[in-house]
Amino acid sequence: MMTGVEWLVEAFDCDPSSLSDLGKLEALLDSMSAELPLHQAGSPMWHRFPAPGGITGLCLLAESHFAVHTFPEHRSMTLNLFCCRPRPEWDFERYLAREFGAGRVAVRRLERPYTAGLAEAAA
Repeated sequence: MMTGVEWLVEAFDCDPSSLSDLGKLEALLDSMSAELPLHQAGSPMWHRFPAPGGITGLCLLAESHFAVHTFPEHRSMTLNLFCCRPRPEWDFERYLAREFGAGRVAVRRLERPYTAGLAEAAA
C-alpha cells in the first residue's frame, strides 16, 4: 500500500504587496523544499497577472506537485501541496503569518491512500 498526503491552504488578510512579490513566493517554495524535503523536477513556472492581480505558480515535484495562487486585490492566497509519500507536518500558519502578514490561515490535510487494484476495480 502506498499513501500520500495533500495540504489545501488558504491565507486571508495578507499584506497585498507581499502577494505580488515573486521573490517571497520563490522563498516559500524553497523553504518547503528544504524542510520537508521535496525534490523539484524542473524549474517552477510563474505567471504574473496585470495589477491588481497576483501570481500563479506551479512546480512539479518528484513527490507530486506544488501550486500557489495569490490575490492581492482580495488580500488572500491559496496553495496546494501534494506528496505521494508521507511527510511531516509543516507550519504553514507561522510561515504565512510571518512572510505574508496573514491574519488567518486555514489548513486542510487530506490523507490519500492508494491500494493495489483500486484503479482496476473502479474502471
